[in-house]
Amino acid sequence: MSRGSFPILFVTSNRIGDAVLSSGLIKRLSDEIPNARFTVVAGPVAAPLFEEIPTLDRIITLTKTKNHGHWLELWRDVRSTRWGLVVDLRGSGLSRFISTKRRAIWRKASGPPVHKVLEAARVLKIEDDPASPYLFTSEQTEARAEELTAGFGPILALAPAANWLGKTWPLERFSQTAMRLLDPEGPMKGGRLMVLGGPADHKLAKGLRDVVMRDQFIDLTEDTDVLTAYACLKRARLFIGNDSGAMHLAAAAGAPTLGLFGPSDEQLYGPWGTHTLVARGPRSFEQIRSIDPGFDQALCHMTDLTVETVAAAAEDLLTASQGRRILPIVATQIGPKPRA
Repeated sequence: MSRGSFPILFVTSNRIGDAVLSSGLIKRLSDEIPNARFTVVAGPVAAPLFEEIPTLDRIITLTKTKNHGHWLELWRDVRSTRWGLVVDLRGSGLSRFISTKRRAIWRKASGPPVHKVLEAARVLKIEDDPASPYLFTSEQTEARAEELTAGFGPILALAPAANWLGKTWPLERFSQTAMRLLDPEGPMKGGRLMVLGGPADHKLAKGLRDVVMRDQFIDLTEDTDVLTAYACLKRARLFIGNDSGAMHLAAAAGAPTLGLFGPSDEQLYGPWGTHTLVARGPRSFEQIRSIDPGFDQALCHMTDLTVETVAAAAEDLLTASQGRRILPIVATQIGPKPRA
């Protein structure tokens, strides 16, 4: 660490989605604190999100253990540094036992829950001007994304996977929606299809290959790292996906994002941004929870969300985001309202 720097220890989530939703805090701190240098602590899946922060000193991957020994190991790793600021979004209390000028620790607030972006903003006391999700990417990553998305026609990005069957919209409905949008008479005629997910989702991508011609299909499920996928999403005309890390990546990238919801609460986890919408079936989150209180049933709760509902919402979002103009989608928008 260079002399005169302001070292910040930033402890964030294990999960991609939560880490993305709080990522704007790093951008805000970087913009407002001269000579800020970051040490980011994250889980193994989320850690790669932060690899290209220009002012990064290091990433510490926090691997969970049964006896919570990972926190003791982390304390031993960071205790010798005289920190300028510790931001602990895990509420671990780690900062109470290390030397730092300032502490910003997540604590469970009283009152009704709020969106996770606002919850993160409370940690730095910036609720009135919350930091929208933001990820740093290098020139090399952007160039790689440019190569992967090179071609003609608008890109429809789909993320058909989720971390639980209960909130996974059926694959055939993703296929039907894509065909409707990319049809020669559809709103994205002449477009291409880009599928996102991890290596385990490659079979899902195969199930969507027949929607378009071979040279119109972009598969990002096999060997594409998360920052490259994020950079590719910057080039998408529209994203449709389940409530997942990929959905939050798309919204952070500025892609018009349609999130599909069922057994998760869009008021807390909806895509954040100006050009974002949520689609769900006729049942509310609370109605679904009433029949599966522990959300542990091997049952898909998304079957009442129809292709017609999703396709209509997608067409509305395409119209509203034409030319990326800021239009008032206030009724179903989650995130900051357009500024006059």
